[in-house]
Amino acid sequence: MNQALRDELRKIVGETGYLAAAAIAERRADMLGRPGELRSEALVRPASTAEVSAVLRACHAARQPVVVHGGLTGLVRGTDAGPGELILSLERMDRIEEIDPVSRTATAQAGVKLQALQEAAGEKGLMFPLDLGARGTATIGGNVATNAGGNRVVRYGMMREMVLGLEAVLADGTVVSALNRLIKNNAGYDVKQLFVGSEGTLGVVTRAVVRLRERPRGQQVALAASERFQGVVALLRQVDQALGGRLSAFEVMWREHYELVTRPPATSVSPFAGAHPYCVLIESQGDADAAPLAGALEAAQGAGLLADAVVARSQAERNALWGIRDDVGQLRRLAPIFAFDVSLPIAAMEPYVAGVRSRLAAKWPGAHCSTFGHLADGNLHFVFAPGSADEETRRAVEEIVYLPLEAIGGSVSAEHGIGLEKKRWLRLCRTPEEIALMRALKSALDPLGILNPGKVIDPAA
Repeated sequence: MNQALRDELRKIVGETGYLAAAAIAERRADMLGRPGELRSEALVRPASTAEVSAVLRACHAARQPVVVHGGLTGLVRGTDAGPGELILSLERMDRIEEIDPVSRTATAQAGVKLQALQEAAGEKGLMFPLDLGARGTATIGGNVATNAGGNRVVRYGMMREMVLGLEAVLADGTVVSALNRLIKNNAGYDVKQLFVGSEGTLGVVTRAVVRLRERPRGQQVALAASERFQGVVALLRQVDQALGGRLSAFEVMWREHYELVTRPPATSVSPFAGAHPYCVLIESQGDADAAPLAGALEAAQGAGLLADAVVARSQAERNALWGIRDDVGQLRRLAPIFAFDVSLPIAAMEPYVAGVRSRLAAKWPGAHCSTFGHLADGNLHFVFAPGSADEETRRAVEEIVYLPLEAIGGSVSAEHGIGLEKKRWLRLCRTPEEIALMRALKSALDPLGILNPGKVIDPAA
């Protein structure tokens, strides 16, 4: 980066909005404690859309590569920045501009933390339903850019379903304002969807209008244990039917992961006396009465689907049960680790998981493998600790996890995106025609290839 561009960027964002290399290096690791590559020479922190536009206009003129940062909770190296790349962070754009209880919408800048928006909506008797373990760090802009999923997709869908409108800045500084507030708007192409899930490669999301819901009258949470995977699958159907559409989460933890998060030094304690192959956290939103969920679990136990179950009787108990599922930080104890986020049909899960775990165990005997995830929407996570993080080991582990997905119609990324880490495997779940169209979009919106270069997809040859 030349000195003239540095000086121009300082003028745009001010001295407090500009950080040099020395202040960048220790800014982050990912949410599992794995270090990312941050070797950038500078970081800019614009405070407005106008400043974002000016920064990108200057970078476009200088052909300066730009890496976009949100809350830095991703797991696919989507925010890595090399020596020749400028980091653009949205952290200063953190204002909730409006909560509209009549239209049930919120307008928020990209740097607003997810938890802050959840709490602001709650104060108005509303709810923003997107929820994930990194809620206190993840940002709305990052949630949009990665099409975040999380815990309640079975009820409310991915972030894509919650975004009504957005504002984004293109690579050349053009501001695209599509801040639609309407639930139904079928006028031409839905431009906002170009940017949802694009991981900052097509434009920089600066503001979003999201749909809110009425705050549920009640929340019921239970933890169930099962001896058979087919019992878990049958339980999903039975509970969903019994709750009449109020099922909002169905989170499954295999034994190794459950024991990791419920035994010291973890602070959560299992409510079950013994160990079980599968534990399921179930949440129902919308009913203040625990009887429907308790009745569904009692019927399931009578049908032999469950070995044990507990239903929370207070908010403290509900929080404690969710605390078991949310404590993914325990996985840092296993470092070095590889983390996977795959999606596949529920009917294919049992043989797929068994095959992956068997092949990993055969190659790395005794290595820890945590398996857990949002089973109701087909999303599973593997976190594997083979004892080494070298590239040869990574490639071998990835082949075991990813290659079987192609034949069963699965995806290498359910909710975390592609970034750098999964780019080589994109071909397993996207056709050549889809990839060609992605390249065409990238070329049209970022012809110089300056936005998050090398992420998601390589430009057309």
